[in-house]
Amino acid sequence: MFTFTDNSFIEAGVVILILIPSIIVHEVSHGFVANRLGDPTARNAGRLTLNPLPHIDPFGSLLLPGMLALAGAPIFGWAKPVPVQPGHFSNPTQHMAITALAGPASNVVLAAILARLVYPSLSGIPEEIVLWFIFLNLLLAVFNMLPIPPLDGSRLLPLVLPERGREIYQQFEQFGFLILFALLFLFDGSLDFMSDWAINLLDFLIV
Repeated sequence: MFTFTDNSFIEAGVVILILIPSIIVHEVSHGFVANRLGDPTARNAGRLTLNPLPHIDPFGSLLLPGMLALAGAPIFGWAKPVPVQPGHFSNPTQHMAITALAGPASNVVLAAILARLVYPSLSGIPEEIVLWFIFLNLLLAVFNMLPIPPLDGSRLLPLVLPERGREIYQQFEQFGFLILFALLFLFDGSLDFMSDWAINLLDFLIV
């Protein structure tokens, strides 16, 4: 893995500065697509903005990612979720899946733009910072595609589950955060594959 400093505090700060805009783009993309599909909830709440203030969660966007970066643990964080009301959709199951996919897709697109347009013509920007920006966006995309509530990947399973399966899965949603924290902090190395996938995607993009 690449590094840009031996100072863990500086590195943690840079990681947070990269994560904040990346997570905001992710959340705004959810709201934008939901609005296009007929749900104006995020727009009416003033969440279709790149201004970080309406989106930042002090713990999930700042404190937790910083602590994880300092500890050398898998980086995990979130912004305030953009509100979505599936009742506004003409096809709630399908449109929720499309809305969910918009978040990871936005991070992949952002990473691709940086890899294809910014990285080849670096001028005054440290190479390692750009690589970290690309890597963290790809990591966000991979992480959010895990089929564990409330991550975006969990919104895809109802597309293939029968009605009874959807009901059981909805009951399982309340334990999603507990499962995520267990994977992150109790089962060491269980999510290492995410970094591997993100690095493989990064290598593909910058070829």
